[in-house]
Amino acid sequence: MKYHMTAFFLGFLLDLLLGDPYWLPHPIRLIGNLIAALDRKLLGNPEESKRNDRREFHRGIVLVVLVLLSVTVVTAALLLGGYALHPYIGLVLETIMTYQILATKCLKVESMKVYACLKRGDLPAARKAVSMIVGRDTDVLDETGVARAAIETVAENTSDGVIAPMLYLALGGPVLGFFYKAVNTMDSMVGYKNDRYLYFGRVAAKLDDVVNFFPARISAYLMILSAFVGGSAYDGKRAFQIHRRDRRNHASPNSAQTESACAGALGIRLAGDASYFGKVVKKPYIGDAVRKVEFEDIKRVNHLMYLTAWLCELLCIGMMGIAFLLWIS
Repeated sequence: MKYHMTAFFLGFLLDLLLGDPYWLPHPIRLIGNLIAALDRKLLGNPEESKRNDRREFHRGIVLVVLVLLSVTVVTAALLLGGYALHPYIGLVLETIMTYQILATKCLKVESMKVYACLKRGDLPAARKAVSMIVGRDTDVLDETGVARAAIETVAENTSDGVIAPMLYLALGGPVLGFFYKAVNTMDSMVGYKNDRYLYFGRVAAKLDDVVNFFPARISAYLMILSAFVGGSAYDGKRAFQIHRRDRRNHASPNSAQTESACAGALGIRLAGDASYFGKVVKKPYIGDAVRKVEFEDIKRVNHLMYLTAWLCELLCIGMMGIAFLLWIS
């Protein structure tokens, strides 16, 4: 337990310090490569006349089982092997794995690229930068739309990329952490409601909803608490009110949790209609337009994300500390 607590804290610090350098090999990319290979093998490019919805659904189940089994077994084997050789070897491995599962600084770095472009008035560059972190069409966005897209991504991924992985790491170490990231990666790759993945990716998408259900809600309340302690730039009371009102204003049962808390904290309106692959998708708004969205809000939402991450880290360390004391007593 003491090694797990130490690795949990050191991995978080490494994430804040280093982020995800492009030159550093990352296991999430390996998981993505595995998913892509199984996608080609199990689904391929079926002719329209030969497609079978039930068969594609069943093959989607096979994809999920194979990916999760592979990720879990490999992670557990590496950790057990490391600790068997020496506790400090295991500690180093667990610290590195914890660091690679979290994405706090990466999220800040990528969103601040958008901020930097907007600050110098380079809208085309800002559109390109935000296109790297969102799925919507960005070539039609104005300055406000680009800033809003970046803010929404940071708000939503505060749960998916930071708090949810942290909670699973606290509960089950890197084995459960990578299990979660594998589910999340499958959803991002095959969990689309389009012609190709409607049935093949259904199980992955539903499983992602399940594993994010509680973390998304915990993330939202931690973000609301962060708004209360974060200073005059945030309104904790309004964050709580908007979250209660708008937390279901999304097709996903989880995505609007942190977005609504963020919109309330900043006093801005998020979401609304967006264009995907040339088609406008109707979406309800989240939050009230107390003031206009501005690019400085990208800095504010990142500060809010960091406060939320630290609150979660301290909460998890505290809970693990209590569990450790109960275990040794």
